[in-house]
Amino acid sequence: MRVQKAAVSLSIFLIVISIGSLIYKGLNLGLDFTGGALIEVTYPDSVEPENIRNLLTNAGFKDAMVQHFGTSKDIIIRLAPQEGAERDKIIENVMSILQADNANVVKKRGDNLGAQIGEELKEDGGLAMLYALIGILIYVALRFELRFSGGAILALIHDVVITLGFFSITEIEFDLTVLAAILAIIGYSLNDTIVVFDRIRENFRKYLKKEAEEVVNISINDTLSRTLVTSLTTLIVLIALFIFGGQIIHNFSLAMIVGVIIGTYSSIYIASSSLLMMGVTKEALLPPEKDDNELEHMP
Repeated sequence: MRVQKAAVSLSIFLIVISIGSLIYKGLNLGLDFTGGALIEVTYPDSVEPENIRNLLTNAGFKDAMVQHFGTSKDIIIRLAPQEGAERDKIIENVMSILQADNANVVKKRGDNLGAQIGEELKEDGGLAMLYALIGILIYVALRFELRFSGGAILALIHDVVITLGFFSITEIEFDLTVLAAILAIIGYSLNDTIVVFDRIRENFRKYLKKEAEEVVNISINDTLSRTLVTSLTTLIVLIALFIFGGQIIHNFSLAMIVGVIIGTYSSIYIASSSLLMMGVTKEALLPPEKDDNELEHMP
């Protein structure tokens, strides 16, 4: 807690930058949210997605997402909506381009994702995060104390906003896998925060003569090795997924890496600092004393 002010100042700076980027640049929404065309094709032999991507780019289909789907012969292609072009025609044009390069390519699926579906996904995704935060607020308030629930929610909002800001600033595509990662980050960060809060509650009852800041410091040090080891082992897995998992989970693993780093930082500094700023006291956490009169009348 000696660097509490510096940590809070850094977080405020990152949040302001993230909110500013979200307001002025927004998110680079993927086809799951904006609509577009989705095509699955099968080649007779193994094919590299980069070759198909270059083929489509040269034909005027920029920003086409091309990746393996299942085997090295199966390819899935996602295309953003094209202005002034009919959706069905887009699929036909893409197939003509692919078959001109390889006559044996076979279309397995060709679907159009409308903007209406995209709007519903955006709304449902936002509601999912809102419901998760409300549920967490109620759970922490019942298990600990109201000020603890406020600290947990502040830490979660901190993690979500900075992660969204990262995707806004870098303009990396935000799709349903990233939204799933955001929800997973909420759960991961909350788990870390609950561990710290549990130790703070125990130590408030254990060290009755120590000041609140000193108790929080002891509690963080008690849980620090567990927090760092958990985060490190999680990051090792996520980095392996990011490097070797392929394009289909690339954005998911990247969002999780950012979220785990920010979530670990917020559990140590933001959640605990918020308790001190809200004036948490040992009296509020001590179990209620039993009335002597009640004890006398007990059988």
